[in-house]
Amino acid sequence: MAKSKQEIINDIAAHFKGISYKNCYVGITSDVKSRLFGDHNVTEENGHWIYSTASSSSVAREIEQHFLDAGMDGGPGGGDVASKIVYAYKKTSYTNP
Repeated sequence: MAKSKQEIINDIAAHFKGISYKNCYVGITSDVKSRLFGDHNVTEENGHWIYSTASSSSVAREIEQHFLDAGMDGGPGGGDVASKIVYAYKKTSYTNP
């Protein structure tokens, strides 16, 4: 079930409270497991990852842009029209930005 834009922003902000956003990455996808644990090489044991489904790709992009503007790593323009999942993780020496 999709959460509201503000709920997702609040959840991500709370998850990374006390961690500098410059040490985090944010993105959108339609396949979170492949993107997060495959492409970015995040481990489930990392503990510093979160994802949530937005109501649409445009809302997901707005949330992504919010955190890019706040200092997280990443870039706009990724994903496609099916990309409604917003994900974020704390970067480590073994993750791929």
